[in-house]
Amino acid sequence: MSHGVSNRAGDKALKPSGRKPPEPGMRPSPWRFVPFALLVMGGAACYALGLQDYVSLSALVNHREALSAYVDTHPFRSGAAFFAVYVAIVVFSIPAASVLTIFSGFLFGCILGGVIAVFAATLGSSLLFVAARGVLSDLLRRLAGPSLERLADGFRRNAFLYLLILRLAPIFPFFIVNIAPAFFDVKLRTFVVATLIGIVPATFAYAWLGRGLDEVIARAAATGGELSLSDFATADISLALVALALIAALPLAFRIVQSRRKRA
Repeated sequence: MSHGVSNRAGDKALKPSGRKPPEPGMRPSPWRFVPFALLVMGGAACYALGLQDYVSLSALVNHREALSAYVDTHPFRSGAAFFAVYVAIVVFSIPAASVLTIFSGFLFGCILGGVIAVFAATLGSSLLFVAARGVLSDLLRRLAGPSLERLADGFRRNAFLYLLILRLAPIFPFFIVNIAPAFFDVKLRTFVVATLIGIVPATFAYAWLGRGLDEVIARAAATGGELSLSDFATADISLALVALALIAALPLAFRIVQSRRKRA
C-alpha cells in the first residue's frame, strides 16, 4: 500500500506542466519524435555540407565589405535573409550565434542589429525547445530517481528564474541552454519570456562591439594573431553579464532559503 502511494507521489513530481501524463499501458505517439528527428537530421546535413564554414568568423570577416554593400543596397531583403539564417543556425545548433550577433551590429547597427538578433535567437531557441521537449521529457521520466525528481520539481517551480540566470550568465553554450529545459517539460511561455529577456544584455553588448569590427581586425593584424571571438569578449562585458546573472539569482536564492525554513 505504501509502495503505491510512493509511486503516485513520484508521478506527481514528474507530471509535465500543462499536459496530462500518459495513461497506464498507453505508449506515446511516435509522431512526437518526428520534429526532433528532423532537426537532428537537418543539423547533421548542415555539418556534412560544411555550411558551418560559411558562417564562421573568418568567412564573414573576409566578405564583410560585400555583405555591407548588399545591406546598403537591399536593407529590407538583407535583414529578412539575416533573420532567417540566424533562426536556422540556432535551430540546427550550429555554434555561430555569437558570430552572427557581432555581425548584426556591424551590418545593421547596434540597435536594429540587436533587435534582429534577439528575436531570431528567441524564435530559433523556441522551435528547438518545442521539438525536443516531448522526446527529452519522456527520457527523464524513464530515468527518474529520487534526486532527479527533486531537481525536476525544483526546476519547474522556479523555471523562469533558472532560465533567466542561465541566459544572463555567459557560461554555458547557447544550444545547451536551449535543450536542457526540455528535460523538465518547462512551459513554452516561460521558456520564451525568459529567453527573450535573458539574452538581451549579451546580444546588445556583442552587437555594440560589432560596430567596431574594423578596429578589432586592425588590432589583431597589428599583433600578428588571428581574429577570434575572444577579441570581442572583453573583461568588462563578461564581468557585467556575470553581475547581472548574480542579481537575477538573488530571488531564486531567497525562495530556496525560505522553502528550507518552512520545511524545518
